[in-house]
Amino acid sequence: MARFIKKHQNEIGASPDDFIFIGEKKTENTVLRIIDYDKNNLEEIPINSVEEALAYQDKKSTTWFNVDGIDETHIMKQIAEGFQFDDFIIAEVMNTNSRPKVQEYDNCLFTSIKMLQVNENSHEISFENLSLIITKSVLISFQEKKGDVFEPVRIRIRKQKKRIINSGSDYLLFALLDVVIDNYIYILSVLGDKIENLEEQLIQSPEKSIIDAINKHKKELNYLRKNILPAREMLVNLTKIDSEFINHKNFIHFKELQNNINHAVEISDSYREILSDQLNIYHTTVSTKLNDIMKFLTVFSVVFIPLTFIAGIYGTNFDVIPELRYKYSYFIMLGSMVVIAIGMLYYFKRKKWF
Repeated sequence: MARFIKKHQNEIGASPDDFIFIGEKKTENTVLRIIDYDKNNLEEIPINSVEEALAYQDKKSTTWFNVDGIDETHIMKQIAEGFQFDDFIIAEVMNTNSRPKVQEYDNCLFTSIKMLQVNENSHEISFENLSLIITKSVLISFQEKKGDVFEPVRIRIRKQKKRIINSGSDYLLFALLDVVIDNYIYILSVLGDKIENLEEQLIQSPEKSIIDAINKHKKELNYLRKNILPAREMLVNLTKIDSEFINHKNFIHFKELQNNINHAVEISDSYREILSDQLNIYHTTVSTKLNDIMKFLTVFSVVFIPLTFIAGIYGTNFDVIPELRYKYSYFIMLGSMVVIAIGMLYYFKRKKWF
């Protein structure tokens, strides 16, 4: 399936608030988890039903309700009904191909972004759609599968770090988005190491495998940009929104996110230019090498033209060739050929033709 454009047949003509899962199923069963915390208490538990999560709505603490797996329609309906979300919100959550966006509703703030991860062994980049909904005291995160980049945030909560413990669900939203964007920069740095290593190979031995590597890295970089650029647009809108669900004192943190995503875009632009330069260097190096080969072959041919002429004269079938009777003729001919070859090479060298 195409990585840049994805359109499923069941999307065509469907209502925007229909609960239709659009994407690739990445988990067998939906897993529900709760982290509830304030400055005095911390509760981190798996739960078996949406109903258990609803009990946390009225608590004064901050609750992080995480949903791994978004393809089970009955669970998604229970979340929509239990938290009284507009059907359009959950329909958007179930569409994994949607662009990153931010939208405020009467009882919540909805954001979505692409979460990228890199396999430490294969270095392959994978992505999933991450949706985040915040209410006054609850943040609900929707992931396509179990396994994410949020462990540093969980560690901060477990260690009762003062800022995250005291700052509410909007700060938790910032913390999660911050990890996602930091991961963009990390993945770009991993890809950047590969791109920069190509430069040394280009200078030492510009083989065809390098052009294949350049094209591969260009595809990966374009794929990253396809996800990073819409994320920047979403964050710009998030910093402009005047929402009751984001405390005014936390807006400075979302401005910081905007700076980070701009940094990621600048890095991707730089590596894009480097790849284009490397492509030009490769073609220039190959052309120069080909010119050197052609120059050598030309010199080689030119040197042997007079030698062939001399050999041709003494290979003609005439009865009267005076030199044939002279006992030193053969050595004179060879000597003449050597002198001419050396003289021509010396002349070419002085002219800097090779």
